[in-house]
Amino acid sequence: AMMKTMSGGNCTLNVPAKNSYRMVVLGASRVGKSSIVSRFLNGRFEDQYTPTIEDFHRKVYNIRGDMYQLDILDTSGNHPFPAMRRLSILTGDVFILVFSLDNRESFDEVKRLQKQILEVKSCLKNKTKESADLPMVICGNKNDHSETFRKVRSDEGEDLVSSDENCAYFEVSAKKNTNVDEMFYVLFSMAKLPHEMSPALHRKISIQYGDTFQQKSFRMRRVKDMDAYGMISPFARRPSVNSDLKYIKSKVLREGQSREREKCTIQ
Repeated sequence: AMMKTMSGGNCTLNVPAKNSYRMVVLGASRVGKSSIVSRFLNGRFEDQYTPTIEDFHRKVYNIRGDMYQLDILDTSGNHPFPAMRRLSILTGDVFILVFSLDNRESFDEVKRLQKQILEVKSCLKNKTKESADLPMVICGNKNDHSETFRKVRSDEGEDLVSSDENCAYFEVSAKKNTNVDEMFYVLFSMAKLPHEMSPALHRKISIQYGDTFQQKSFRMRRVKDMDAYGMISPFARRPSVNSDLKYIKSKVLREGQSREREKCTIQ
């Protein structure tokens, strides 16, 4: 099987390409996309707002001895490059669409994004004859705010997912960490990924344990009855646009069934 190798110092991690996935986070500006990603990666909430151009993160898991890789693409709310956003959608495996419950325009943007994702993926599906589902979560953030500030009703969010069993709706608070873990649990379940990939269900491991991370016998002495571990790749680089284009081209031309993507080096 194709293997993807990441190395850092004396640490080398081999992840089967079939176990490598990309999660794409989309939505308008200032709705909390990066805050949700931060909660997922390190359990923290950043009060200070910094506009995102495009952030790339990678998390590697050892789950019952099997290695998994999750790439996270945190996109710009301004999407100044429509072609780049389309490419992000084409290469995505699971999606989180975020809006703010106190911002009607951000909800309208999510509706546009949902339609675009379905259209772009449908076009690719027709060319590749794939029958894969499209796991997606629509996420109404900032439910910690008073109801007097709410601009989007819960039933409106539910209506967006009612006709698709691979699409779910959650109202969350990245600030208070409300429903965030549950949202990821459901997303990974819909994608048929190990539910241990959700933040609350694995042990967080630092890069210093990378040497033994992929061993099937890997255990932490302090942890009993837990066989799922996750490690953030600290210097992961986004695969090049050229690499993503080649990946899509290979799917369309059916140059092999493997999920091969560009290797990533941890320095």
